[in-house]
Amino acid sequence: MKFKLTQDTIKNVTKLGLFIALVAIIVQLFPKDKQFKYQYEIGKPWSYELMTASYDFPIYKTEKQLDADKKELMENYSPYFQVDENVATQQLNRWRSDWKLKNNTDPKYFAFVEKKLKTIYENGIISSLMYDRMKSKGYKSIVVVKPSRLTENVSIDELHTSKTAYEEILMDKPYFISDAELSNYNLNLYLVENLRYDSITSEAVKKDMFKNLSLTSGMVQTGERIIDRGEIVTPGTYAILNSMKIESEKRKSVFEESYLVLIGEIIIIFMLILLLTFYLYLFRPYIFGTSKNLVFIALMILLIVGLSSLVLRFSSLSIYIVPFALLPIIIRVFFDSRTALFAHIITVLIISFMVDNPFLFIILQITAGMTAVTGLKDMTQRSQLTQTALYIFLSYTVMYLSSEFIAEGDIARIHFLPIINFALSSLLLLFAYVLIYILEKIFGLISAITLVELTNINSDLMMKFAEQAPGTFQHSLQVSNLATEAAKKINANSLLVRTGALYHDIGKMKNPQYFIENQEGGKNPLLEMSYEDAAKAVVSHIADGVAIAKKYRLPDQIVGFITTHQGRTKTKYFYNSYVNANPGITPDENVFMYPGPIPFSKETAILMMADAVEARSRTLGEYTEKSISEMIENMIDSQIADGQLKDAPISFRDVETVKKVFTEKIKNIYHNRITYPELQNQPKK
Repeated sequence: MKFKLTQDTIKNVTKLGLFIALVAIIVQLFPKDKQFKYQYEIGKPWSYELMTASYDFPIYKTEKQLDADKKELMENYSPYFQVDENVATQQLNRWRSDWKLKNNTDPKYFAFVEKKLKTIYENGIISSLMYDRMKSKGYKSIVVVKPSRLTENVSIDELHTSKTAYEEILMDKPYFISDAELSNYNLNLYLVENLRYDSITSEAVKKDMFKNLSLTSGMVQTGERIIDRGEIVTPGTYAILNSMKIESEKRKSVFEESYLVLIGEIIIIFMLILLLTFYLYLFRPYIFGTSKNLVFIALMILLIVGLSSLVLRFSSLSIYIVPFALLPIIIRVFFDSRTALFAHIITVLIISFMVDNPFLFIILQITAGMTAVTGLKDMTQRSQLTQTALYIFLSYTVMYLSSEFIAEGDIARIHFLPIINFALSSLLLLFAYVLIYILEKIFGLISAITLVELTNINSDLMMKFAEQAPGTFQHSLQVSNLATEAAKKINANSLLVRTGALYHDIGKMKNPQYFIENQEGGKNPLLEMSYEDAAKAVVSHIADGVAIAKKYRLPDQIVGFITTHQGRTKTKYFYNSYVNANPGITPDENVFMYPGPIPFSKETAILMMADAVEARSRTLGEYTEKSISEMIENMIDSQIADGQLKDAPISFRDVETVKKVFTEKIKNIYHNRITYPELQNQPKK
């Protein structure tokens, strides 16, 4: 059975690799209590008590010393080259053969060239690139390995390249050989590299040289005095302290760390990350199906775990200064509340194995995570992030004080310092604005904050839209309202649909007069064109919309609504008119068809349905529940029959729900109003 490397296989292998890498990195981030407890710098006084050596240990050389030793060794190093003796034989035979073909009668010229070729090949020819590299690295000679395995040192200056060999032949030309005779032969053809760089032997020799290099420069004996309080740390003392630090960590690694601890950490982290993976696979397939989404979530988890590890291992700060709620906030802004909370809980459970009092830690962080996703449930304004940060601080404070009341039972014994850490942590959450912007650019995602900003109808683009194509702008507002309500009912991204609907027809800004909603009862210029040209003019609003979106740097997700809202449908008015006017002639359907693509998500499918339904609703003669319902059924069913929704992950149940929402909304828009009676008698004053 042959194994086929398909695209799906590559994706699955990539996801498996990401899963393993995430577990491995988190295991490495777990504190191992190996840190050296002293801080010191060259030229600064030692601020601790007298230090003496508790055991024998070597003084390790500094990186600078090792680099100097390596440099000294490399001065006597020569790279290895393999000689191919067949090259010289082949080229000399070729020269003799070409000489005979020329029927040249001057044996002196022949003998001169043959002798020079032999001499040059004996010294060796290497590539120009390799020659320059040898010179730039300062090598004085090379070691030539012959087929007999004998070696010979050859000076760099004796070597040739094809160019220098040719030049040497010209320079050594005897007086009896003319330039005309030399020009009869292209001597470059006989100058071929016969020395090849032997990287394996060269690296092996270099490795052996470095292997024998001493990494130490002395020993410190047990009980030997190292440094006392107030003494300046000299470079020598600095090297001894670094050596003691290295040896201390080695000893702890060997004697203190149990393999069972490592195995336990791996199993716990593996199981927790596996739970998150199962959640995404079963309940969020649209996230799990895209590798960049998984990388994004993995990086967010690593960011929080990494910050926690840094604080615990390299500082004396409280763990509560880390902005743990940053993770649920950012994941919520890009995806959804449930995913944000699930990822947050998994991350908190992992970090709880690093901290003291894990029970209190878990309670506080899960409460903060719930507060974060609740505060951002419906993103409608940018200030929600700031409000959410305040709510998180309050939840931290309330839960912490409550737990302290239970534990201490006396307000005088409560520690209020953690509240300051909670405040700093909540303040750091405001950096989410900057981080969200950076992540959008890196991963090509679109956040709820950006969508909120784009839905501002007072923006420059929206103001121009309303001014240049007022009818289309009003149509877009109505479509936006319809699509938003439908998206909420079927658990689609309502904010994304709302934004996409506002911009889906911005291409009509370029030639608004071609579209009836902007004509205000005047002449329709399309009626003065041929049916083909009229269709092209209408279809062009898709390309015009994409161009405007690119100009204003709208996200690709919004551009997707512009390109898909008409799918691959026809401009039926002009297509039908052309067929009716030209019986028996088969039209070019591509002329009358929108470029597509067809909708590829729930959100783009909802917009296509809402756009068609809203436009058709304006043509109804009467607005009864029956006429509205039939119109919606016919429009959406025709789109399904035409295959316009086949690529969108939307179910028949979702479609029926959307139809009901549209029916109710359009009924409310066009509901009957009471007729006011005319005034028959003027009342007396």
